[in-house]
Amino acid sequence: MVNGKPAFEWVMERQCVKADKASVIVNDANRYAIETAGSNPAYPLELFQRVITVSLETMKIVRSLPALDIAP
Repeated sequence: MVNGKPAFEWVMERQCVKADKASVIVNDANRYAIETAGSNPAYPLELFQRVITVSLETMKIVRSLPALDIAP
């Protein structure tokens, strides 16, 4: 969870193409990847893959933890 949302959903919101209404500046993760991420157009896809991997590994760790014994 990131800011109360599933991590994958949070990343998807940040990776979509959107234009600021006031300045008309377009934020495009795909263009950003091509221009700055080492000319790697697959960066957005790789980011999703990393987020999924981290989420799955986190779930494994959490499931392996012992139950909490909290006294009332």
